[in-house]
Amino acid sequence: MATAEQATESQVMTGADILVQSLVDHGVDVLFAYPGGASMPLHQALTRFSDRLRTILPRHEQGGSFAAQGYARTTGKPGVCMATSGPGATNLVTAIADAKLDSIPIIAITGQVTRPAIGSDAFQETPIVEVCRGITKHHYLVTDIADLPRVMKEAFHVATTGRPGPVLIDMPKDVQMEKAAVDWDVPMNLPGYQNIRPPHASHEQIKQVAEEIKLAKRPVLYCGGGIISAGASGDLRELVQKTGIPVTMTLLGLGVLPSAHPLCMDMLGMHGSVYSNWAVRDCDLLLAFGVRFDDRVTGKLTEFAKHAKIVHIDIDPSELNKNKPAHIPIHSDIKYAIEELNKIVEPKDDIDEWVAQCQQWKKAYPFHYDEQFDGILPQHAISEISRLTQDRTTIFATGVGQHQMWAAQFIQFQEPQRWLSSGGLGTMGFGLPAAMGAQAAHPDALVVDIDGDGSLQMNIQELATCHCERLPVKVMLLNNQHLGMVVQWEDRFMAGNRAHTYLGPVHHAEATGKGNDAYAAEYYPDFVQIAKGYAAGASTVRDKADLTAAIEEMINYDGPYVLDVKTPYQEHVLPMIPANHTVDDIILE
Repeated sequence: MATAEQATESQVMTGADILVQSLVDHGVDVLFAYPGGASMPLHQALTRFSDRLRTILPRHEQGGSFAAQGYARTTGKPGVCMATSGPGATNLVTAIADAKLDSIPIIAITGQVTRPAIGSDAFQETPIVEVCRGITKHHYLVTDIADLPRVMKEAFHVATTGRPGPVLIDMPKDVQMEKAAVDWDVPMNLPGYQNIRPPHASHEQIKQVAEEIKLAKRPVLYCGGGIISAGASGDLRELVQKTGIPVTMTLLGLGVLPSAHPLCMDMLGMHGSVYSNWAVRDCDLLLAFGVRFDDRVTGKLTEFAKHAKIVHIDIDPSELNKNKPAHIPIHSDIKYAIEELNKIVEPKDDIDEWVAQCQQWKKAYPFHYDEQFDGILPQHAISEISRLTQDRTTIFATGVGQHQMWAAQFIQFQEPQRWLSSGGLGTMGFGLPAAMGAQAAHPDALVVDIDGDGSLQMNIQELATCHCERLPVKVMLLNNQHLGMVVQWEDRFMAGNRAHTYLGPVHHAEATGKGNDAYAAEYYPDFVQIAKGYAAGASTVRDKADLTAAIEEMINYDGPYVLDVKTPYQEHVLPMIPANHTVDDIILE
């Protein structure tokens, strides 16, 4: 088998072999790919490289693309997925959009109809480049095999430099089968792309930030996923150690500072902690690092941190002053900026009163739940699995909904890149396939998907992948028979009127005459039977006294496992700041 070192300009390869060889040369060791008519030559090529590149067959293209995200989010390396043309390609769209909003580097490769058939409405043809134009960082339709080595080199460069993101490569079938001499030593051609070298803050800008820190009496660090993407969590921790500034994090920033750290103020925003939101409300300096001032964080923009001078450092210049004007906007690689700041920043010896106030708020208003409740509350189940996994490398993924927010609140985070959640797009069905991708990347880690019954069913077929590929993902299913987050909004803002948010058998509510809020005593569907049908382990737990043993059984099971935890649907995620409101409108009970 030819390698890049052996390749010469006279070497003749098919387009499919060139693409797969390029994947290997870029360090790809796992690929999530679902075959079809327009991508068969690519899959044939993959069999010729199977000693160096593991191909995992998902049971749905969306599952494969979220698995690529799970791989990328936990390694920092680009995840790669592949699908055929038409419906295969469009099944990747949601995960591509998800990766764009959360700044995740993935390479999505799609088969396409032959070049002469493009635009003719051929069988399984979609113009996937046009479909994805607004949700990719860059995209290619390869119409000349000679361009392919350059395209592959550019795709990996664009996906991983600057603000990471998804890149789409659309490959017509005849280009895959065509043969050509290969020139591997081809230069990139990216006119207008600014991230050939990462942007660096100037020395004067770093000095200005250090001076603002020196003058501040009530500073707060507001940290996002950009810090994790840049590999700057260690630098951030050093900055916190030097300055003693309290830290709050976005949903995707969780893990940059351990939850047990005395200066950790946990997550802020709509379902963030009271103490983090109050700290941001009252701070006089907000150090916004690797964040984008998302609406779920800020609420009413004009009132967010309105007493603070704002320093915003981000690698994407389009984020600066986009949502919230910054007093000091700095376009820079965040790792470089924090490293340079650590060289000159002075210890803060005048914020003891402020830190004490933050810690008093934290003590007075912790995340909490009714610990005396007879059944199993979701918060208790999450707290318990967090406690039981503290002494081992554990990666948590979630679906989207109430369980996602409770996981963000009650997991005790220790390290970055061990938390997988769909932030910007909020995609139900994310959890199981993302966990699957993380497990492929980290075969020795415990990988747990905390999911809801609505979210899990959107990609439940990936249990088959977990079994066949020997990926021992654990699913802790918080089963309340409802679309819980929508139910919560119905309760809070729509007089409790149920509008198609009950997932159980409607005939039961009709038979009882009690309306759609009276749901059947039996839970539907039977997730234990479904899981066992996929050859996964499974069990149900209803009683609080049995929960710990049930979680331990799941953790110790040799293979994928679903623990169906029966929970009440009436529970709400609190605190809660209503959309476009301020922290002063926070709901506590």
